[in-house]
Amino acid sequence: MRRSGSVPAGGGGSGAGDGAQRSGFVHFVALGDSLTEGLGDPVGAGWRGWAALLAASLAEDSERVRFTNLAVRGAQTRDVLERQTPAALELRPDLASVVVGVNDTLRRTFDVHAVAAHLDQVYGSLTRQGAILLTACLPDPGAMLRLPDALARPLARRQRAVNAVVHALSERYGAVHLHAADDGWISDRSLWSADRLHPAERGHRQLAVRCHALLAEAGHATGEPPTPEPEFPAPTRTASLWWLATAGTGWVLRRCNDLLPQLLRLAAGELRHRALGTGAHLDLRASATVSAALAALPEACAVEAAAQWRGNERGGTVPAEAAVEVVGLEAAGAVETVASAGAVSAGRGGVGWLR
Repeated sequence: MRRSGSVPAGGGGSGAGDGAQRSGFVHFVALGDSLTEGLGDPVGAGWRGWAALLAASLAEDSERVRFTNLAVRGAQTRDVLERQTPAALELRPDLASVVVGVNDTLRRTFDVHAVAAHLDQVYGSLTRQGAILLTACLPDPGAMLRLPDALARPLARRQRAVNAVVHALSERYGAVHLHAADDGWISDRSLWSADRLHPAERGHRQLAVRCHALLAEAGHATGEPPTPEPEFPAPTRTASLWWLATAGTGWVLRRCNDLLPQLLRLAAGELRHRALGTGAHLDLRASATVSAALAALPEACAVEAAAQWRGNERGGTVPAEAAVEVVGLEAAGAVETVASAGAVSAGRGGVGWLR
């Protein structure tokens, strides 16, 4: 497998991967944040990660695969749109992965309308050039960090909102999509690194194995699947604690300055609604806001979407007045997406915890 750490100048050609196809190469470009950068899977002085493990298994001869990892830790959907996507388009990949969104949920500036608009442009740009698109939905960080319920539930709503958008847009653009939000492997601590946010090597390998299976089923991967067993021993407890005390502490301090004040306000609102027995209202607002975000996307193809919020403890359905039109999606896919992933108050001005 050939790695490309820098972006060559120029593009050329009339479709994705023209140069790669003429020379018999498959070019895989990965976009995203620290998950795709490979944090949690150290190799030498750097990181490897699920995308690099997947790249080596895309073809029978791994030397015929060219892999470029554009992912950068801390990246949000805007960063992927404005910085990584132009670089990816220059490379004209045959396969492009876009896995991003968790960092958006961990910012006080979170706005699901912006997330939807950014991802729609990223997915559209790559697929219009002819690339096969690989996407994934992800678990909510509050659950991974084991935060108290009042703090975790607002973050869970945000992540479910992002996942609803990713589900819907993956359907719209015909992406190969991995559902990685709710599977049992997420609860297996042996798959996760000390920070509880990034997979360890075993977790990265699980992601690579599952992505390979989906791509192989669709005829886009012909190599042997990655081995699920780690190549290196897991970091010692001492090494993990040292990482948390150094790099991990810096991350916590940055989030405390940015997100924590807002998250505490959201937690207070969560407790107030729970005391009044009106917690389901927060879920209904969430559903309406995601639907409105999808409806605001260009190239309208309106369908009626009735959402059932998965986090609703009473299991009730969204009343008819909460149904809104969703734009740019196949009807069945949109209804299934919103019903399964849940989403939040129509209009951009109404719900602070989703903004």
